[in-house]
Amino acid sequence: MDTLSDDTEGCYFNRTVKFFYEASGKNISDHWRRRDYVIVTLGMSVCFIVIFSNLLVIGAILKNRRFHFPIYYLLGNLALADLFSGVSYLHLMFHTGPWTIKLSKHQWFVRQALIDTSLTASVLNLLAVAVERHQTIFNMQLHSKMSTRRVFVIIVFIWLVAIIMGLVPTMGWHCLCNLENCSTMAPMYSRSYLVFWAILNLLTFTIMLAVYTRIFVYVRRKSKQMSQHTTQMRHRETVMNLMKTVSLILGCFVLCWTPGLVVLLLDGLRCDMCKVLRYEKYCLVLAECNSFVNPIIYSFRDRDMRRTFRDILCCLCRRGGNNQGNSEVHFNTLEHEVLSESNGADVSNHHHNNHSH
Repeated sequence: MDTLSDDTEGCYFNRTVKFFYEASGKNISDHWRRRDYVIVTLGMSVCFIVIFSNLLVIGAILKNRRFHFPIYYLLGNLALADLFSGVSYLHLMFHTGPWTIKLSKHQWFVRQALIDTSLTASVLNLLAVAVERHQTIFNMQLHSKMSTRRVFVIIVFIWLVAIIMGLVPTMGWHCLCNLENCSTMAPMYSRSYLVFWAILNLLTFTIMLAVYTRIFVYVRRKSKQMSQHTTQMRHRETVMNLMKTVSLILGCFVLCWTPGLVVLLLDGLRCDMCKVLRYEKYCLVLAECNSFVNPIIYSFRDRDMRRTFRDILCCLCRRGGNNQGNSEVHFNTLEHEVLSESNGADVSNHHHNNHSH
């Protein structure tokens, strides 16, 4: 309930969400408009696609042993972050529009924290993937020698940091005691927090792009020095395929999230001419669409992932078991390729000896 009393001088802890929206100049309707129905309908449709597609990715990585490597565990955790993003956005759809004014301040902070946590988890996962690729490529490996235990420690650390970052505004970095510093897009968030959060993420994007550029330059230069031996050629092709896929994932993430972060940054910097509220919804939908782009990239870039998707969807376990040994895999290990060649040679020699006898 909105009261005029303040817990402390200059603070507005007893005011409702509606009070802060009106103070920041963000209009909030108490009835449903056609625009609200359209946004919620589209938003919920996107959410269900995001949740389903990323569950499919997680299931594929768990099901297929060819994906049991650090890079795929990190990509699986990225899918988990996208899944969490879908759940967070679905929660937002049930707490937006006219429903917003019925929220308590605690519920509003939870709604925003879920979105912040999912983005932070995605960014940290992509950063971890960049570091893993840098380490393995520069050591001329296809997959990291990192133990499974260490990978899961990194994953737990990623989620701990993401949760903490999502809770930072709730823990005090808000504008409940400084109305003049309230954001327009997120009326109970401090503008300084938005500037910090946007700059931190944009800086992380820049670092990751620089890392991948350096890796690509190195791989291209190194590939020219490699001999034309079949194993080395396959290894080079496998490395490049995996790098292209990871880079596509990063590129789509940056393209989808950068507009929203720029709008947040402009809001935090008090750009009155920018009219950030006009672009807010579009940027949020674009950012959420990124969460179902990754499964599409996996489907087009990796035959084995695509076949695993099909096996899961069709529930043809026997067919999946029969195809596993014969599937053409883009992202295989060098050891598997060498072993495959050795097995092929052994089979050839065996047939030759039988023919001689």
